[in-house]
Amino acid sequence: MSTVDLIRHVKLSTARLPLAVPISDAKVFTGRQKPMTEVVFLFAEITTEQGHTGLGFSYSKRAGGPAQYAHAKEVAEGIIGEDPNDIGKLYTKLLWAGASVGRSGVATQALAAIDIALYDLKAKRAGLPLAKLLGSYRDSVQTYNTSGGFLNATLDEVKARATQSLDEGIGGIKIKVGLPDSKEDLRRVAGIREHIGWDVPLMVDANQQWDRATALRLGRQLEEFNLIWIEEPLDAYDFEGHAHLAQVLDTPIATGEMLASVAEHKGLIAANGCDIIQPDAPRVGGITQFLRLAALADERGLGLAPHFAMEIHLHLAAAYPREPWVEHFDWLDPLFNERLETKDGRMMVPDRPGLGVTLSDQARAWTTESVEFGA
Repeated sequence: MSTVDLIRHVKLSTARLPLAVPISDAKVFTGRQKPMTEVVFLFAEITTEQGHTGLGFSYSKRAGGPAQYAHAKEVAEGIIGEDPNDIGKLYTKLLWAGASVGRSGVATQALAAIDIALYDLKAKRAGLPLAKLLGSYRDSVQTYNTSGGFLNATLDEVKARATQSLDEGIGGIKIKVGLPDSKEDLRRVAGIREHIGWDVPLMVDANQQWDRATALRLGRQLEEFNLIWIEEPLDAYDFEGHAHLAQVLDTPIATGEMLASVAEHKGLIAANGCDIIQPDAPRVGGITQFLRLAALADERGLGLAPHFAMEIHLHLAAAYPREPWVEHFDWLDPLFNERLETKDGRMMVPDRPGLGVTLSDQARAWTTESVEFGA
């Protein structure tokens, strides 16, 4: 088979995934956001002249999904006729095609779906899981559950879901904090720690809702619970404040999921603003950008715990030199025909080529709009 192949066809689609119940974190209880009822996805499906295919996606949990789709529609045709192996070149080409709206946020989140699809295609063509194509360090990654720990759930419901997650082979539990009444936060953390025991990894996530004084005070009170990390205690762009917490608290500080570019993450890293960095490949522009960021993080000795989208991040975490974590969310299960396996506290890298997932009939049914380019 010739090594020369060209992109023949690109299909973009947007789909709305409804959540079973409205989801609330601290941003809802502080009045900054409404409960989340759906996740909007941008899918990119790429086919080459030799019949190779790739699937990638980006997403928005609230506003922004239609904007991602609109931007992708404007630039995606630019990769028709190009060699799909030249992923860096194609990313740059699409970036310049939309340069007037910048190099972060929606502008690059729209490109992320295409970039991820190209990596999926390249790994499938090689007959390798994406982690193996990238050069994995491990065949499984420590995993923790988040989807059972939201603030709309009662403490008893959080406990029941934690038990279920541990029974399913998930290794750690993360719960949301950041309520206006900090005593209730502490009651919930104490309750879940007592329920799961002291040997089970436990994390908390304040979703940026504390000011510096509150974060320091509660951070000190949370030390007794032997947490793996405190996540987003402050505004995502308060690098200096996060750095101070990382310096004075024994509990590691984790943040980064809301940053929308490598440049923003570089600022966080330069400020020593976290112990564990939490980038999101769809949010920073795809795998091309995530790999740049991961190299910077490794140089600084940071832990890695990518945010959401475990179908993508499992592979990227497996290729990180330091032992990472991957976040388990079951929300996306209806979108794909395949499931990721958890066992003994770890998520197993699938042996299927590429990302190892294909779109389900349900994902097609939830599609609200699509457009195609090429033959």
